[in-house]
Amino acid sequence: MSDIEIARRAIKKPMTDVAARLGIPGDALEPYGRDKAKLDAAFVNSLEGRKPGRLILVTAISPTKAGEGKTTTTIGLGDALNRLGKKTAIALREPSLGPCFGQKGGATGGGQAQIVPMADINLHFTGDFHAITTAHNLLAAMLDNHIYWGNALGIDARRVFWPRVLDMNDRALRDLVTNLGGVANGFPRQTRFDITTASEVMAILCLARDLADLEDRLARIVVAETRDGKPVTAGDLKAAPAMAAVLKDAAKPNLVQTLENNPVLIHGGPFANIAHGCNSVIATRAALALADYVVTEAGFGADLGAEKFLDIKCRQAGLTPGLAVVVATVRALKLHGGADEKALGKEDLGAVERGLPNLLRHVENLAKFGLPVLVAINRFVSDTPAELQLVEEKCAAAGAKAYLCEHWAKGGAGAEALARAAVETLDEGKAAFRTLYPDGLPLAQKIETVAKEIYRASGVAFAGTAQRRLKALEAAGYGKLPVCIAKTQYSFAADPELRGAPTGHTLPVREVRLSAGAGFVVAMAGDIMSMPGLPRVPAAESIRLTAEGEVDGIF
Repeated sequence: MSDIEIARRAIKKPMTDVAARLGIPGDALEPYGRDKAKLDAAFVNSLEGRKPGRLILVTAISPTKAGEGKTTTTIGLGDALNRLGKKTAIALREPSLGPCFGQKGGATGGGQAQIVPMADINLHFTGDFHAITTAHNLLAAMLDNHIYWGNALGIDARRVFWPRVLDMNDRALRDLVTNLGGVANGFPRQTRFDITTASEVMAILCLARDLADLEDRLARIVVAETRDGKPVTAGDLKAAPAMAAVLKDAAKPNLVQTLENNPVLIHGGPFANIAHGCNSVIATRAALALADYVVTEAGFGADLGAEKFLDIKCRQAGLTPGLAVVVATVRALKLHGGADEKALGKEDLGAVERGLPNLLRHVENLAKFGLPVLVAINRFVSDTPAELQLVEEKCAAAGAKAYLCEHWAKGGAGAEALARAAVETLDEGKAAFRTLYPDGLPLAQKIETVAKEIYRASGVAFAGTAQRRLKALEAAGYGKLPVCIAKTQYSFAADPELRGAPTGHTLPVREVRLSAGAGFVVAMAGDIMSMPGLPRVPAAESIRLTAEGEVDGIF
């Protein structure tokens, strides 16, 4: 049975019953149909001051075409903790339409470890991404409109930084000219579209503590510079209040359930390769106030999502994780070890051993943040006993206990060993969380620290324009912000073809972008794009409606 067929057969409980598992009263829910709801903002605000539960971060090895199952493991672990009688909430990101119609397909877990309603969550859900897109493009329209009607702020059209966004993979929009057609249409200028998940508005929504903080952050967005180099903000354009109004409902966390009817808060969705890759602070803090254990994930491999979760989200929100879980599969390790992707079903101990350094490096890196680490081996039916034993032995030799997980086939029951280990590890209280670098370190050195400590690069090669931009940002008072490195997810290096655990490479930083409202500085490394393209055969070709009106083809 496919994932979507399993999801269709789910026996879902009323949302009031799901909410009651966390002590959420029915009048705090704003229903969106029968099987999804938002949490009322007043109720979320009322949770402030409660003693937080324990936070578990789920991350993974560097992703491959074979799949790692990070979301599936997050859901399986949450279900398993609930099976053990632990009051547990799961906190996830929302999927983007771009990858859903592109290469990845759905992003709601798989097999018996899924969240539902699967099709709704993967498509329009509760409209959060549409609201973010609208708020972002409202600011772009007000910016161009200000220039058209006299440009009282003296904006230099050559120094406009704010693009437009669309929640779709569309390479044709990466570089274009707008305002063509003569005087009536404004002043022509070169610009671009980003995917909505890369929007600073998305990052702001996910890092804001409440609506007031949201509006304050929106006002701080730097959209352009004047002819004498002074920043122009959304506040200067008087756009922030209207943007906040558009985002009023989008700022409320969404409540859904797993196949085992356990509560899931799913909210926000920045990508970890081009943004900070974590669900919202509002949802995470709400989950911590409502549950004794919260299982959350950070996007892509630990070098991206986990580093940004720890250095950006935790730094800004004051979160203190107690444990990290790194997800790996035998199939993915084989690819990192140079195996033929068409022969992953065959036993290949040599490829597994050659691929293991990727996993072990992620484990080593997470220890630098003061976190105990467990390894979750997400089992595939083709995995052989010898291959699984090899992974367990190598992890043990490196000081990381690995646990075989079968949640894809068995749901929460298949991840109980991992869940028990997580509880025991948290009870030991060995976590001593710390960020990788201090606020006061110069921006260039922060980038170099991540490159050397996490990517194991020999150094960073800054393009001339990037160097000048960093110096200008330091001079303008933005030097204490954390950095968000936009890089390929497929490798520790900027070259996606360098699998495994490369060392001695150079991180090329070609461009630096300021996200003043979100509160970080983005370093664009290598060929990473903030607007992805569709693959040769996009997943959209297989998505359709059945005769019964059900969505089919999402995987």
